[in-house]
Amino acid sequence: MLSPEEQLKIIKRGAAEIITEEELLKKLRKSQETGRPLKIKAGFDPTAPDLHVGSAVVLRKMKHFQELGHEVIFLIGDFTGMIGDPSGKSETRRQLSREEVNANAKTYEKQIYKILAPERTRVDFNSRWCSPMKFEDVIGLASRYTVARILERDDFAKRLANNQPISILELLYPLVQGYDSVSLEADVELGGTDQKFNLLVGRVLQREYGQEPQVVLTMPLLEGVDGVQKMSKSIGNHIGINEPPEEIYGKTMSISDDLIWKYFALTTDVPENEFEQLRMQVESGAMNPKLAKQRLAREIVTLYHGKAAAQSAEEHFEKVFARKEMPDEMARVVLKRADLANGKVWAVKLLVVSGFAQSNAEARRLIEQGGVRINQQEIMPDKSDIEIKNGDVLQAGKRRFAQIVIE
Repeated sequence: MLSPEEQLKIIKRGAAEIITEEELLKKLRKSQETGRPLKIKAGFDPTAPDLHVGSAVVLRKMKHFQELGHEVIFLIGDFTGMIGDPSGKSETRRQLSREEVNANAKTYEKQIYKILAPERTRVDFNSRWCSPMKFEDVIGLASRYTVARILERDDFAKRLANNQPISILELLYPLVQGYDSVSLEADVELGGTDQKFNLLVGRVLQREYGQEPQVVLTMPLLEGVDGVQKMSKSIGNHIGINEPPEEIYGKTMSISDDLIWKYFALTTDVPENEFEQLRMQVESGAMNPKLAKQRLAREIVTLYHGKAAAQSAEEHFEKVFARKEMPDEMARVVLKRADLANGKVWAVKLLVVSGFAQSNAEARRLIEQGGVRINQQEIMPDKSDIEIKNGDVLQAGKRRFAQIVIE
């Protein structure tokens, strides 16, 4: 077993902040002395069905703790997910139904094992202790924290200053998340830097309930492929860990050169000294940044799909994008003749049927952005119905192709 000091060095890799490092070292020493693993908690509200490499940053840090012999608790916020975390939001979030939350939660359970070891991972749901709570319990919880401290939160303060509404429900969210730490008796809680306020509330509530406060460890937020905003499926700048290898590879190749090293540090297992050598070669002009990005894309695809899939994805990328050729193999979209009117189909419907868009609104947005083509000819936004023939190739964005089959 590694010494507490050696463990701390591994834990610190890539971390943004540890509150406090001294407390964590003390907990690690106590864990080694008593033989009791630390309880490492990270909560994920199932607000979308897929995890992405941004959300995997915290999962990968959980894996480090797991490999050091500690107990990791992947907490699915099926109760808090119906409230909606207000962190970083300038307006009240739409509440999700129980059915939506449950459906998303099921996909999370499958995806996390791409990173965490199933036999050493505890999956829990905060509805287990939140749902049985009576109103008097909620009042008791609310009495443990002040409104003034809740309103110190940046996003709440900004909304108040701009006369934007804040629901009482949103004020309760940090308390409920903090109470999760009390219920689990967490030793350490992980989260993105945008979660710092919520994680600190957990420390306060644990003290209030007579527990030793958890250590808070925050990880940097990963920018999406747009290079600007935090990676998010709702924004559409994400790289999903469940996406096809070709999609993951292509999206990774589209990130800006200045993000390469942050992605290496937070999304791969490549040793720091190794990718720092790559950085020096790129900065000196000895290496084209594209080669470093190719290495990054291979590493990410390998993590979630294996080496063979990474090699195939790279060959696909070179064929389709570097040499501007059509892929040899592509998905098929089957249309019924009854769906056509004089050989034409509504472009929006075609994108939804193909699975390239999840809704009519998303399909319209793709077309307006100039990202949809038939046989490499762009579909113009003012063209609602398009002529279609058997064998035509539909393209959405740079990486998604499908051949149309009319039956």
